[in-house]
Amino acid sequence: MSIAFKRLSAPSPGLLFAILLLFVPTLHAGIIRGTVTDTTGATVTGASIVLLNGGAFVGKTVSTADGSYQFSTGQSGRFTVAITAQGFRQLDEPAFYAGINDSVERNLVLEPEWVHQSIVVTATGTPTPQEQTSAATTVLDELDLGLNSDFSSILRIEPGASQMQAGQRGAQTSLFIRGGDSDANKVLLDGVDAGDLGGRFDFGPLATTGVQSAEIYRGPGSDLYGADAGSGVVSLTTLRGTGATPSVRVYGDVGNFFTSHEDADLAGSWKKYDYYTAYSWLQTSNAISNDEYHVATAAGNIGWQPSASTQVRGTVHYGVDATGVPNAYAFYHVTDEEKEGDQDLFVSGSIDNQTTADWHNSVRYGDTRKREQINQFANVGQKIVYDQYGDSAYFGNAVTITGANGYSASGRAIIDYSGLTHAQLVNNRDQLVFESDYHITPHLVALAGFHYEDERGSEPGSSYYKAVDRRNYDYLANVHGDFKNRLFYTLGGSLEHYSEFGTQTTPRAGLSFYVVKPRKGTFNGTRINFNFGDAIREPALTDQDDSLYTFLQNYGSSSTIQSLHIGPLAAPTTRTYEGGIEQLFLAEHLIFRASYFHNEFGKQIEYVGLDLIPALLPNLNAMQQQALQTILVDNGAYELTLNTEAFRAQGIEASVEGGIGHSIFLRGGYTYLDAVIQRSFANDDTALLGPIPTYHGIPIGAISPLAGARPFRRAPHSGYISASYSGRKVTATGTGSFASRSDDSTYLEGEDLSAGNTLLLPNRDLDYGYAKLDLGVSYQWFSRIAVYGQGENLLSNQHIAPIGYPSLPLNFRVGLRLHIGKGTGQ
Repeated sequence: MSIAFKRLSAPSPGLLFAILLLFVPTLHAGIIRGTVTDTTGATVTGASIVLLNGGAFVGKTVSTADGSYQFSTGQSGRFTVAITAQGFRQLDEPAFYAGINDSVERNLVLEPEWVHQSIVVTATGTPTPQEQTSAATTVLDELDLGLNSDFSSILRIEPGASQMQAGQRGAQTSLFIRGGDSDANKVLLDGVDAGDLGGRFDFGPLATTGVQSAEIYRGPGSDLYGADAGSGVVSLTTLRGTGATPSVRVYGDVGNFFTSHEDADLAGSWKKYDYYTAYSWLQTSNAISNDEYHVATAAGNIGWQPSASTQVRGTVHYGVDATGVPNAYAFYHVTDEEKEGDQDLFVSGSIDNQTTADWHNSVRYGDTRKREQINQFANVGQKIVYDQYGDSAYFGNAVTITGANGYSASGRAIIDYSGLTHAQLVNNRDQLVFESDYHITPHLVALAGFHYEDERGSEPGSSYYKAVDRRNYDYLANVHGDFKNRLFYTLGGSLEHYSEFGTQTTPRAGLSFYVVKPRKGTFNGTRINFNFGDAIREPALTDQDDSLYTFLQNYGSSSTIQSLHIGPLAAPTTRTYEGGIEQLFLAEHLIFRASYFHNEFGKQIEYVGLDLIPALLPNLNAMQQQALQTILVDNGAYELTLNTEAFRAQGIEASVEGGIGHSIFLRGGYTYLDAVIQRSFANDDTALLGPIPTYHGIPIGAISPLAGARPFRRAPHSGYISASYSGRKVTATGTGSFASRSDDSTYLEGEDLSAGNTLLLPNRDLDYGYAKLDLGVSYQWFSRIAVYGQGENLLSNQHIAPIGYPSLPLNFRVGLRLHIGKGTGQ
């Protein structure tokens, strides 16, 4: 076989030139361009912009009349942009990688020089300046988090929210947003749902280690984040490395109550990679015996940018803690010998791709593994036979309990029953999230997504340690944009399917309008906001196990379920209406915000006695009611869960913030909350539980509030003040928080020496009001060494926690920080 070759003539010079022109774009140096705007979206002219590559100067330019800027780099590496403009300060802009031929768009946002605003995500699902959203959102940054080892005090400096810690450091800590229950908040860690199944989250052992910022959104968020975002969303973000050289920071401090704290982190970047890792350890004895606490936390964040348009990132947080559970010491004057421990793992892996200049896609996998063990080592107190049947229990010492309302009771209360408690709670979750956003125009963004989660867990309940497996998914769609940078809007909703309660929709809408655009002058900007939204909550594991539907299934009463049309628990719901105003003063030196909110919480879950259950089900005649009650009695039912409670919470929240010079930032806020139980059957179960307990004729909700009363542990009046100073040598932050008296219970129903209720007190204003002052200071002693100190509860107030739980008195820590390297976390 032969092959013939045809001789080809050489291409002409003109053809070579034409071919070369086709490849000219790939031979050009890389381009970094964008637009500079203020927080309202208006362009900024004359801003000075500096481009750095690994900390080295690359070039400098000025934004043009339309706010645009451009650099031709001729380099590859990890770039940062620094920008200055008169009267403005730059919002955070993370470092980014760009190749030598990449074209990268980086739009820059400037905030007024004297106030603190932020780029937020929780309100719209895409990064948006706060001033372009109608949502009530607060961002706590490194200056707020810096000298605090946990979130127990930080959460108090938040408008519309109240925090309650049932004990001293490490004790269970709950967050109530705008009157909602503590399990109506979605807590996210790098986009991963960190809460228990059903929404509960304990902030007590959560360390600030590795946390860059906390974004707190007040309002329903189920349309973007699924079930449990009924009252609000708390989104935590992990630090990431930025410097071209490794940076190492080591902290060490000691304090009273045998407290010690060590913390170390490493951060940096190398070519297409950035990295951050941290580890901390804290231990303390607290001020009560059997209340020792320790927590170890590790965090990591690794990013890889194979190109300027694609980023791969993985984060991990792992916490192990153990704390004594001394119980409500003021009720017993002896402490329980009990320990509660947690092992919590949160993993996030994500891929972000800027597919085109206007189209962005992301995929995230989330892994949550939570274990909680409760171990009682011994019974304490004196063993006494306390009823006519010969039953015995362990009683504390004789005490007098006095509430903030002035009522008091004396006696001895049961602290332990015979037998020891050993329990384990498991909450596991795997999540897959896909979201895609598209800039239809410069003034309109559309977002669509799909969320899937596989939940497994078990909790002690009526069917002890029964494993639960749930498969949930939801579809979401959202649009947000503006009209002439004056009218901003958000409209969205989701279709959610949960294996426990079926399919439900959650719409949300927001509107923000500048009546007066920001400008120079005394009254230099007025904005009004409106928000509406629905949200849902997933029932907790114990709610599911103890539901009437589950009970009848477990006892083979499927025919009763079918004939009486009894279904599983429904999702508790939230509906919110909000309207507010924002006013700028003194050329944007000062911002005042005020909002009115009205929340309706329906289909709330409570434990209802068996005698009331038949009457609470619709469409049952007398014979069917009697047949159902017979089944319940024969199978030993006591109380089961139904969607029988409803309450509303309305109020006003106001805040003011501003700066003095370039170093001082001041902030304060006040919230008035009017919350009332509209429907409740938990305390009307007179046939099974006996008459409602009273105190000299005053009815008492022993376990939960009565209809017409306020929800427990939510103060009608609360507020905060905060001042921070950031200078060349000294950084200082001082905060003060206060709350009025709130309703509560001693929960000592049937627990006196005669199995009676003499240790119950009226609910109204039972918890004390308080004022709490904290101060943190850091001094840069040498170039690499700083001295710092943190003092909490400077007034040594003993009534910050709920009644019965003495608060941790004045406590302080002092220590040294060593910093090696130029890079920092971001």
